[in-house]
Amino acid sequence: MNKSNKFSPEVRERAVRMVQEHRAEYPSLWAAIESIAPKIGCVPQTLHDWVKRAEIDAGLRAGTTTSDARRIKELEREVKELRRANEILKTASAFFAQAELD
Repeated sequence: MNKSNKFSPEVRERAVRMVQEHRAEYPSLWAAIESIAPKIGCVPQTLHDWVKRAEIDAGLRAGTTTSDARRIKELEREVKELRRANEILKTASAFFAQAELD
């Protein structure tokens, strides 16, 4: 299932910045998020996910950064492609070895 990006990166950054700037005015992070989310037009959980992602990317929270996750995905794709190529080469090698024996 594809996720639709209803919100532009600029809107996401602005929303996260608003939460960070007004965090001290609320008793908890979640209270700030619940207050700001309707102003952005998203549900609080979505905004909370954006805030967590921003904190991870900034090194304030443990986790895999966006750039690391992107790099891991690229490497996994490359490994899959190389494994497929190796299987093709093994099959071709076995075929030619058998042909040489015949």
